[in-house]
Amino acid sequence: MSSLISKPRAIAWVVWVVASVFYAYQYILRVMPNIMLDDIMQQFHIGAATFGQFSGVYYIGYALMHLPIGIMLDRYGPKKTMTGCILLTVIGIFPLIFAEHWAYPIVGRVLIGMGSSGAILGVFKIIRMTFSEKRFPRMLSLSVTIGLIGAIYGGGPVSFMREAWGYQTVVQILAAMGVVLACATYWIVPEAKNPEQTTIISDIKAVLGNRRVIWSCIFAGLMVGPLEGFADVWSTVFLKQVYGFDSALAASLPSMIFIGMCFGGPVLSLIADKMGSYLGTIIGAGIVMAAGFSALLIWPLTSGVLSISFVLIGVCCAYQILAIYKASTYVPEHIAGLTTAVANMIIMTFGYAFHTVIGGIVNAVGGPTAPQALVYGVTVIPIALCIGIAGFSGLFVQEKKQVLE
Repeated sequence: MSSLISKPRAIAWVVWVVASVFYAYQYILRVMPNIMLDDIMQQFHIGAATFGQFSGVYYIGYALMHLPIGIMLDRYGPKKTMTGCILLTVIGIFPLIFAEHWAYPIVGRVLIGMGSSGAILGVFKIIRMTFSEKRFPRMLSLSVTIGLIGAIYGGGPVSFMREAWGYQTVVQILAAMGVVLACATYWIVPEAKNPEQTTIISDIKAVLGNRRVIWSCIFAGLMVGPLEGFADVWSTVFLKQVYGFDSALAASLPSMIFIGMCFGGPVLSLIADKMGSYLGTIIGAGIVMAAGFSALLIWPLTSGVLSISFVLIGVCCAYQILAIYKASTYVPEHIAGLTTAVANMIIMTFGYAFHTVIGGIVNAVGGPTAPQALVYGVTVIPIALCIGIAGFSGLFVQEKKQVLE
């Protein structure tokens, strides 16, 4: 039983809100360079390619810190770890205000990525501490929804303030918000219970040596193509070249996937609760995504049908929440934070793999201006989905056999 279950429910909700606000805050920092692109390029006299590097190094810091932060959350708890992560993001903002040389904003962007990785992992840990096991997927999905809303709609207010007050003033406001959030986190988030006396190496071995954890993460990674392979990179050019849509429509339609994912977490969690099977819900989500992409590739769908299809695909993309939760149930509670970190890392790695494989196929067949090349490239997504579905089906059958035994 977690340490806060017996305390007033209001405290649990307040702690959860603080963690979810950090998750939304780091999303705003993630998309901030896109809003302030011209200002940053003019201040530091850089070109588009250099600016692209500035945006990309965020993910280097984000990925590298997953394992260390997962370990720290399990050993020292979210109070100190999350506070430190928030302060890292604040420190990473300052070079945009005070630095004269471009190297410092690059380092700052890495620090923002490093601190931001503590947001989702901290949410995992906070929910485990403050809510019952049964409510974990639902609360996690609500946190993800808050974060995605911050990513989708947070740009509007930031852009408005930039035009009204200037971009450096907005950066200062965001930094001040981060300091306030760090203080609130340290003051509100409770200390964790003392962890079991195990070594870091033994904890890592326990996670990486757990076959069910690793296989479930691999199968979940194979199903990430619709979001990280298609929506993130290849969707706009695909819709322009294959469907002949104009630039505005081709750019706006993929946003339906992200909007669908905003609601997907709560929806899939509710379905999983009603069905009594998280693996069954993941399999169903995979089938819907595979069917949607098969239809996209086989039939010439209208923009209206594509909008509906992309929303449904986006809802099903929230399967990741259930998959990460399910992986964490395969290990003892004292290494659950490390397990979620490993799961997130593996799934992110498959996002890179999808970009690489699709790009390689497209370039080999005819390039991004050739419709048939894009069709061949995107076909990787439903194929991988089917493999992931088959893998989760195997885990489902294995789990049912264990119950019967």
